[in-house]
Amino acid sequence: MRALLTNLIDYAGLYPPAALALPVALNNYKQYLASPESWILNRLVLPATKLEDVDLGEDWRVTLLVDGEPGSLPRQVETLEIKKACRLSLPTYCEAPIDQIRGAFAKVRTGGLTPDAVPMPSEIAELLCEAAARRVPFKATAGLHHPIRAGHPLTYSADSPHAIMHGFINVFVAAAFAWHGIDRAAVIGVLHECDPESFEFFDDSLTWRGRRLGTAQIAAARRDFAHSVGSCSFEEPIGDLKTLAWLK
Repeated sequence: MRALLTNLIDYAGLYPPAALALPVALNNYKQYLASPESWILNRLVLPATKLEDVDLGEDWRVTLLVDGEPGSLPRQVETLEIKKACRLSLPTYCEAPIDQIRGAFAKVRTGGLTPDAVPMPSEIAELLCEAAARRVPFKATAGLHHPIRAGHPLTYSADSPHAIMHGFINVFVAAAFAWHGIDRAAVIGVLHECDPESFEFFDDSLTWRGRRLGTAQIAAARRDFAHSVGSCSFEEPIGDLKTLAWLK
């Protein structure tokens, strides 16, 4: 579990459905860094337009959403994200077709604010398998607030539409399987899985319905392939993990 979750969540509190005010999101990130679950936290997601309004902490790590080459940046900015296939001056996540990405990483959208924005498991499996075959690392974004695939409201409003949302455990276990060459049918099966008890975590491995990945394999897949997930909530994923007794 630690190999799977370390530095998993890029905190994107500024973005929907949370859409928090900048001071609130910044204070949250500061608190999460000081929490017992800080090992699960990764970078703070900021738009380039807000960077000059932020007093970055010494130990903060930032991924910056840009429209083009941003120029000189504070040392806390480690990665860039852009909605086209291009490589910038820092490691870059591109929300673009994987076959167009050269020398950069992919950004894979796994949900949204309406049911039609949630891709089918087969679509995500196709992306994961293609990215793994091309050896293109990725980050996921949108709709991965919960560990296991299940029905949830898509926003925090009282009249929110509901849909089946993908689970971040599903997606990142499926990615690890894809990275290590397990067949596409198994990758789709993991993405469809709705029973948390089908995942078992041990010191040296995890298993899903008889399929096994060693802890070293999981760590390698996270390091070299499945980098992180952008989430507007940190507390919701942590709370669900504790409810499942996967986190104490």
